[in-house]
Amino acid sequence: MAEGIHRRTIIALVHDKPGVLARISGLFRRRGVNIESLAVGHSEQVGFSRMTFVVGGAENSVKNISSQLNKLIDVVDASDISEKNIVWRELALIKVKCNQSQRVEILELSKVFRVNVVDVGINNISFELAGGKSKIDSFIELLDQFGVLEVMRTGRIATLRGATKIGINDGEFSALDNSDIYIADKDASGSV
Repeated sequence: MAEGIHRRTIIALVHDKPGVLARISGLFRRRGVNIESLAVGHSEQVGFSRMTFVVGGAENSVKNISSQLNKLIDVVDASDISEKNIVWRELALIKVKCNQSQRVEILELSKVFRVNVVDVGINNISFELAGGKSKIDSFIELLDQFGVLEVMRTGRIATLRGATKIGINDGEFSALDNSDIYIADKDASGSV
């Protein structure tokens, strides 16, 4: 990450209709905030979508971006969860070149990473891998020797961790929690 660039993870519930993403990205552009990753999908509520953004920019540009998002009419709720107790994952589909003799070695590597095989062709294998950025990057790096043909990544999706004690809210750390639970802006493995 470049000097002076601050990264934040934002989740938002938005109306599922045309133009919403354009208005949101326009806000980011006007504030000088870069969208590093974006994942969007239907939510549990009909007519609404959930978005997870990882954004980067100058500290003064990104620190209040969720407040700015909440002012947009199509945004129902936006929250900066960067310093909350969260669970997050990234999904990748990876197609790698292989011949008959390489197939066994590649499949053994996939077992170490707990990767799902989603397609096998005569000259290639496709994998599905969910986890943190470093896990996905490491698997891709190991496959480079065989010839990675395609990589598709979702970017980060995240949700607040459920409360573990009475009296604390979802996403809050317990006062006695000395664990190494992931905090979103520290690009770690994706939590457990």
